[in-house]
Formats: sequence, structure tokens, C-alpha cells
Amino acid sequence: MKSGGMIAQTSPTIQPEAWQRDLREAYLRPADLLADLGLPAENCVAVPRFPFRVPRPYAARMRPGDPGDPLLLQVLPRAAEHDVHPGFVADPVGDLAAEKAPGLLHKYPGRALLLLTGACAVHCRYCFRQHFPYAGKLGDDKLAAAFATLAADASISEIILSGGDPLTLKDDALARVVARLARIPHVRRLRIHTRLPVVIPNRVTDGLLAVLTRTRLKPVVVLHVNHAREIDAALVAAAHRLTTAHVPVFNQSVLLAGINDDVATLAGLSEALFDAGITPYYLHFLDRVAGAAHFDVPATHARALAAALRARLPGYLVPRLVEEVAGAPAKMPLV
Repeated sequence: MKSGGMIAQTSPTIQPEAWQRDLREAYLRPADLLADLGLPAENCVAVPRFPFRVPRPYAARMRPGDPGDPLLLQVLPRAAEHDVHPGFVADPVGDLAAEKAPGLLHKYPGRALLLLTGACAVHCRYCFRQHFPYAGKLGDDKLAAAFATLAADASISEIILSGGDPLTLKDDALARVVARLARIPHVRRLRIHTRLPVVIPNRVTDGLLAVLTRTRLKPVVVLHVNHAREIDAALVAAAHRLTTAHVPVFNQSVLLAGINDDVATLAGLSEALFDAGITPYYLHFLDRVAGAAHFDVPATHARALAAALRARLPGYLVPRLVEEVAGAPAKMPLV
């Protein structure tokens, strides 16, 4: 499992330059994306609340001429982002209160979350960290305190790499982080939360597979797919490269109004994920971050959808409907 031979079997070779080029060439202006989709610019606001970024491999899965495309709606800035709604706040999940060192969040027993970067390959408009104050918290000098805190707490056996998106780091930078974590004796598992292989499947390089498989830490990759149409042949191939290298791949989705809030869409997503070798794990109730109220699905409807999925699918295809509550000891089931 830890040998280079396992990686050699996952052909074709993916060079790091491919994903870095896709990252550089992402759409940075909503009007450019809309023009390429044959849609008028008035479909979005001129000045988004937070920066716009959409990689072209992800945009290529959108339907031209369709302003209601479920992939487009996840990334398109809309006027509703500027609306103020009671209960929708800058830090809905209590990240700042859980920060034990710069970039280190410790919310749940046995697990800690390490923020490696504020950068993402795609800016989802419902992102619960869109207001997070990354400036001054990250970088090698700041993370030294995080590693020291982890080393001093023997109760922590699993590290979750997050951000931003940790896979925006190059393979050599990621390898240095993993090597430092592997030197902490009580850390056993390494979990990576990422959307990058979804929006830029070329990110699953030979170098990344080497980082994940040539360490004593047990790796787990958690993707973020919200709709079956996000799953194309390139993503299937990327997931296969990971699972062939014995890296388990799970998925967590967010329940989003107008995008996946019906049972047929959610069932189709679970089946498409399973066909791709990805385990449907969590279906998140929307984190109530300021600017995302237009994505909100009522809790009663969310529970009804979960019940309909249980009636329609075998248990292993039904993701757990959960809500993240600030200060709670775990993600809470919404049932």
C-alpha cells in the first residue's frame, strides 16, 4: 500500500502543471463566464460581496443558455447576497471561538482542524468561511504554534486539513506539512477536506498520491459534491486514482434551495457518487452565513427529504443529514 508501485498502476500520469494551469486560467469575472455560457450579464450583480473564481473545467459542465443551471447557481453572485437576514452571521459555526492557535481549530474530541490556506479554486457563494479573517493567521511562522499545540495534546489522533482548500498548495508544500504531522506520535489519521478534485480533477497528481500513501498516517479524502452533474468522467477518474491507491473517498454535500432540494436530485447524486467509488457521507443543513440566506431550505423540508431518501435508497447510499451548531460536541443529526 505504501509502495511506489501502487502509484505506478494509476495511469495515465497527471503532471502538476495541468492543474496549476487550470487554476491560473479560472474565470475571475462573472460577466466572462456568463458570456461564454451565452447568458446576459444582468443575471448577476456587478460587484460581488466576496471574490469570484470558477475554474474552466467546472464551468465546462454547465449548460449553455440555462440561467438556472445547478452548477452555475452555486457560484454566480446574485443581488440576494447583499440582503441582511436575522440569524445569518459572519461566523455561523463558531470557528473563531474554537481556535486554539493561529489556524488550528479544536471543536470535537480526538480531532483538530488545521487551516493551511485561505485560497480556494472555486468560490461557492454559500461558503461558511467567506468572512473568516485568514490574514495574519497562516504561513509557516504562524503554523509553528499550531504544530506545537498539537504535539502537546495527546488526545488528538486525527488531523483535518482544510482552508480555504488545502489542495491549492503544491505537492511539495503539502508533503512538508504531512511530514511534520507524522512526527507527532499520537496523530494516526490524516483527513483532507477539498473541493479541488471536483472542480479541477487534474489535481489528483502522482505527487499528491505519493504524499497520501508514503506516510504512516492513514489518509482519508472528503470531497464536496452537491449535484450529480458535477460528476463527469474526469472526476470519476480522479476518484479512481485515489481509491486504487487505497485512499478512502467520502462526500459531503450542502442542502441548497433551488439546486438539490428535491428527493430525485439527492437520490441521483448518491447513486452517481457510489458509481464513482465515492461514499455519500454527510448532507449538511446550510450553515447560516451572512449573504447566503437565499440558499436556505426549511428544516421541516430537509427532514422530509431525508425520510424520502431513506425510503427510496439502500442505507449505504443515504447520507447523514446533519447540522453544525456552534459549541456542540459533534455535528448534530437533523432528524
